[in-house]
Amino acid sequence: MTPRRAMAGILLFQLGLAAFLFAGDLRTGLSLRAPDPQAPAFQQPVRPGDQRRTYEPRPAREGLPVSEPMPERLVLTRENGDLWRLEGMIAPGDAERIIGQLTEDMPARLTLNSSGGSVQDALSLGRRLREAGMEIEMGAQDVCLSACPYLLAGGSERRVDRRARVGLHQHYFGESTILPAFVAVENIQRGQGEVMAYLDEMGVDPMVMTHALGTPPDEIYLLVPDELTRYRMATEITGD
Repeated sequence: MTPRRAMAGILLFQLGLAAFLFAGDLRTGLSLRAPDPQAPAFQQPVRPGDQRRTYEPRPAREGLPVSEPMPERLVLTRENGDLWRLEGMIAPGDAERIIGQLTEDMPARLTLNSSGGSVQDALSLGRRLREAGMEIEMGAQDVCLSACPYLLAGGSERRVDRRARVGLHQHYFGESTILPAFVAVENIQRGQGEVMAYLDEMGVDPMVMTHALGTPPDEIYLLVPDELTRYRMATEITGD
């Protein structure tokens, strides 16, 4: 077989596979599945073996009114002394912006509260936090969901209150969150590989991703304190 015919055969095979995957997408719809009405609400108590909850990118913290949603972008503010707060969704471009702010006035410690967002920005900012030797803390009412745990992993020390909520799920790595499988699969595989390498670099056990890969994007797998320490996502569990 000539090289040209071989290349043509490979191309036909890829096109056929793409058509098969695309047909599957058409059968299931090119949008995210509807949330499971039977899935427990996010604020319901979590115990080992019952850790998947519905995922809402803008969760209200306990004690805060619903009219006060999580910021649409990361916001860096000084709490007191060397303790600063990083809060909000992780929007594209936030890493560069926040790194610029940290360069101007570098705190020693950060409290973290984020429902996630851009994976690439979380990885970039997480690396900068580690380079700076930043310590990260989470209070009892804080959440760290979706891409946010990669920020948490960047802390040189990671103190998490046992009542805080740290959760993972499947990610989208393309520019769009609605992609047919034959377009998305390469980005997903590359992205998952990059995330696992990053976690290993930060000293976090990449096996924590088994929970992420098994949890659909409209749900979140909340890590219990034993898992936070077992996977080294937290270096210390605080609170009563």
